Amino acid sequence: MGGPLLIQACLNGARPPAAHPALPITPAQLADDARAVAAAGADSVHLHPKDTEGLDVLDADTVDAVVTAVRVAVPQVQVSVTTGAWALPDPVARVAAIRSWTVPPDLASVNWHESGSLPVIEALVEREIGIEVGLWSLEDLDEWRTSPVRDLVRRVLIELPDEQERDVVLALARTMVERVRAVSPDVPILLHGEGESAWPLVRLAIELDLETRIGLEDALAMPDGSPAPDNAALVATVARWRDERVSPSRRG
Repeated sequence: MGGPLLIQACLNGARPPAAHPALPITPAQLADDARAVAAAGADSVHLHPKDTEGLDVLDADTVDAVVTAVRVAVPQVQVSVTTGAWALPDPVARVAAIRSWTVPPDLASVNWHESGSLPVIEALVEREIGIEVGLWSLEDLDEWRTSPVRDLVRRVLIELPDEQERDVVLALARTMVERVRAVSPDVPILLHGEGESAWPLVRLAIELDLETRIGLEDALAMPDGSPAPDNAALVATVARWRDERVSPSRRG
């Protein structure tokens, strides 16, 4: 095995404030939470800047405030933000927003299947912001593999929802990992799920020596099904599994 595998904490996602009592919304809350997950073992944080009502936004004032607060709290941790189309559906406006950030994050995720993903990637390259490309399906992966921007990404996010049976999701994840490796053997792959698929895919990521992520964006429950207290508790579980390097088959 190599060094410790990267754990990214996905702190809030597109969830509304009512989704969980510990969901961080404000810059101060996100900074406090980033500090807690870093202490629990996270190497990176992924967050969704939000307005006062808890809706995802990409405007410069909000993004700059959030990134600044988190950087002050955990200067050693990489900060990733969303560029999700739901936050700003018009691709032209999304690109303009990215170009307006005065405190750019280290990384930004781009969902390949969304309208405007290519100009968003180009804008991030202009700003020297690392790109985490989100691939949700084999169709996404095949399009990305033949794209002229394929080699510009810092990380591939294989993101699989919980809409299928566990065995189907795990098999799809293995196939997608193999296909990414076939064309980009050195690019870091971060494998994760959401809801019912979150914990099985974390376990598979550890088995395959891949990066992974966990947080209230992806999971509101602990592996045993009990409610997750907060992001730090979720991260601490993954950090323990990572450090033990125990096969998921032994975990049950």
